[in-house]
Amino acid sequence: MDQPTDAGIPAEEPRDTPLRGEHEALGASFTDFGGWLMPVRYTSDLAEHHAVRQAAGLFDISHMGEILVEGGGAGAFLDHALAGAISAVPVGRAKYTMILAEDGGIVDDLIVYRLQDDEFLVIANAGNREVVARELTDRVAGFDATVEDQSDDYALIALQGPTAERILAETAGVVELSLPLPEIRNYAWGSVLFGGEPLLIARTGYTGEDGFELLVPVARAAELWRALLAAGEPHGLVPAGLAARDTLRLEAGMPLYGHELSRDIVPAQAGLGRVIPAGKTGFVGEAATESRPDAPVLIGLTAEGRRAGRAGYGVFRGDERVGEITSGALSPTLGHPIAMAFVRPDALPSDGAAASDLTIDVRGTRIPATVTALPFYRRNS
Repeated sequence: MDQPTDAGIPAEEPRDTPLRGEHEALGASFTDFGGWLMPVRYTSDLAEHHAVRQAAGLFDISHMGEILVEGGGAGAFLDHALAGAISAVPVGRAKYTMILAEDGGIVDDLIVYRLQDDEFLVIANAGNREVVARELTDRVAGFDATVEDQSDDYALIALQGPTAERILAETAGVVELSLPLPEIRNYAWGSVLFGGEPLLIARTGYTGEDGFELLVPVARAAELWRALLAAGEPHGLVPAGLAARDTLRLEAGMPLYGHELSRDIVPAQAGLGRVIPAGKTGFVGEAATESRPDAPVLIGLTAEGRRAGRAGYGVFRGDERVGEITSGALSPTLGHPIAMAFVRPDALPSDGAAASDLTIDVRGTRIPATVTALPFYRRNS
């Protein structure tokens, strides 16, 4: 029987990705994430995290949204609708950007791929897929462009880690590369055939490692998943869940919507003012460019020991609460606690030196914390 929500409306069941059966066969544990039933782990969070740093991990990210924008005015439309200079992105490349509310708050962070001169693919976060599609549709009036949510037609699989390129090159059924894999640069894409079906492969990811994201028609998703696992077995590839993905992206200093990003935050507060080109005007959310000198800013914090601050824990200077952690964990790679937090600017040192008088309240115990530049972890090459 459906469980009622607080408003008396039955709660919706989380959606399954096309790979649900594959995850069950591999013994995955599941969680509801953004309205989707997603694998949180297969064996252990730590093992999956370390596999991605040392070899490779395979992630189901089919909960993400895929929205096609095309037409002669598609570039001009996206310049208006989004924060970035999308019309300047060359065919074959991708750009990290944001869709903003009128007041400058972040509706979602996105990756936009330019497929053709008049064709763009917008990748949205799972929980925001419908709102992004709706916002784009609402903003397209007056432009020679169309917006089509194609999310239900595709699965998205991420192959991440130092051995990802070799694994993809050895995957059975992957042929006819538009570019040799080494020539697909970071934030660029190429195409392959898999079982006769065209696939888009992008050198993007959310782990801080080298790797690819593969867009595959739903009907071929399970076949591709199995082929990648088979090719990767000799190279240390393991399936990896949301828990490992979260600690990997935290080490890499990558924001998560609902934690570091929200409608209450403008890009500059999150250290992402660069997504808006200098001097850009005439776009939805232009208010984000207004100065907000007293607004909390996102910082990195590190601590000693094993007790890590978590989302919602307070950051203090003396007895005064000056901020709040948005994401935190004991870093599997670095071996000490790390966190991202929004903190009042006046509580931070002005000379760039590490603040030694900040503490994190970890269940009633104040843990000294040091301001640390993001990212916490950066791969060697």
